[in-house]
Amino acid sequence: MKRSKIGLALSLLLAVGTLLGACGKANNNAGNNATGGKKGFTVGMVTDIGGIDDKSFNQSAWKGLQDFGTANHLSQGKNGYDYLQSQSDADYATNLNTLSRQGFDLIYGIGYLMQNDVDTVAKQQPKSHFAIIDAEVKEPNVASVLFRENESSFLAGVVAGMTTKTNKIGFIGGMESDVIQRFESGFVAGVKAANPNATVDIQYAASFSDAAKGQAIASRMYSSGDDVVFAAAGATGNGLFKEARDRKAKNPNQAIWVIGVDQDQSAEGIVTAGGKQVNVVITSAMKRVDNAVKDLTTKTKNGSFPGGKTSIYGLAENGVGLSTINPALPNKAAVEKAVSDWTSKIKSGTVKVPATRAELKTFSVK
Repeated sequence: MKRSKIGLALSLLLAVGTLLGACGKANNNAGNNATGGKKGFTVGMVTDIGGIDDKSFNQSAWKGLQDFGTANHLSQGKNGYDYLQSQSDADYATNLNTLSRQGFDLIYGIGYLMQNDVDTVAKQQPKSHFAIIDAEVKEPNVASVLFRENESSFLAGVVAGMTTKTNKIGFIGGMESDVIQRFESGFVAGVKAANPNATVDIQYAASFSDAAKGQAIASRMYSSGDDVVFAAAGATGNGLFKEARDRKAKNPNQAIWVIGVDQDQSAEGIVTAGGKQVNVVITSAMKRVDNAVKDLTTKTKNGSFPGGKTSIYGLAENGVGLSTINPALPNKAAVEKAVSDWTSKIKSGTVKVPATRAELKTFSVK
């Protein structure tokens, strides 16, 4: 009889323990869902200080995540795709860590300025997958993405060289770096290939977020006779568009042009001059961050995360290119043919576009 009672007591204790264990697991799951737990794949990105609406680099990256989300029926938020905007470089590590703690399956750091923070956070969070745009981080849980900006900039240089009437062209860089040097070197090479008589005035703003500084530099360039100006400067380049629009509105007969960057920026060139609407943007040297982000995110979702590797996107990979040529350009047909011819040469390897100032010094198309 005593044994029977003892057995019954043990059975009851086991049943209660099982029930409490089940309740504990249910509570844990509920907690995960409340703080970012998810049923499907999630991806997030941290912008640099240019912000999500910089009309350039960050905006293009965000478009890539939005396109991925649409293709995979995801919504913006912790259970789909999302971003955190950085107000200063002090926010980078904090934002990366926040997305990691929220459990995102893939986390992007947008821009080479985040290289050190991605490296540090990746070591702290070895179970999270990260990707860095425009820089290389040699960690097994980081995928690095680079672009051949020099190739699209070369084509932009060809356009500038064939458009200028003064043989004076301007280039505005954001901050000195390998990335912007690729833009600069390719652009100068393209100008020289199309127009050996042209010169390129190169100036740096030391910022990717100072539109006023960009406008001031553009003002000096246009005033000194530069009639085509290309800016690879993030949100700083917005000042170039404003200066060009203002000048065109005041003097509709002044032949000045802008070349956009990173994405098709033709919408930024629209202005009313002489009673009619015109556009001061010839074309844009597009850096298809959106395509690269969508491609890498898709690979990661499918189980092929390229951790510890560097993926490079150029003309051949549809990672860079030019937007359409402004139909108001007098020699539009000739410019389009030249762009097509040079594109074929670059893709085939017949022409190797310089990526550094040192390579530019020895560059020749003869």
